[in-house]
Amino acid sequence: MNASCLLVLCACPDDVTAVEIANALVAERLAACVNRVPGVESLFRWQGDVDRATEELLLIKTTAQAYPALEARLAALHPYELPEIIAVPLSKGSTAYLKWIEDSTGPA
Repeated sequence: MNASCLLVLCACPDDVTAVEIANALVAERLAACVNRVPGVESLFRWQGDVDRATEELLLIKTTAQAYPALEARLAALHPYELPEIIAVPLSKGSTAYLKWIEDSTGPA
């Protein structure tokens, strides 16, 4: 298995933002696939206070090679001052699926 594939997590404030970001990342070949998970309840500490929000979580499949551009694009598109952008390496998975992620990102 190729350890170059990543799962990137990013919480969005609403479905409109999530759709805009997902569309841009896939259209620009920065992500092979983006799953949207609506109705995520987030409890977090921000600027000294404990806060709560309903968000939409993006599960973004990409590669380590595409990650720097993906991170920059996410930061540019995201309305939060400090968006959640967390990448987790995929150490195992279907060989065919991981190859598809690699083939679907980067130059056409």
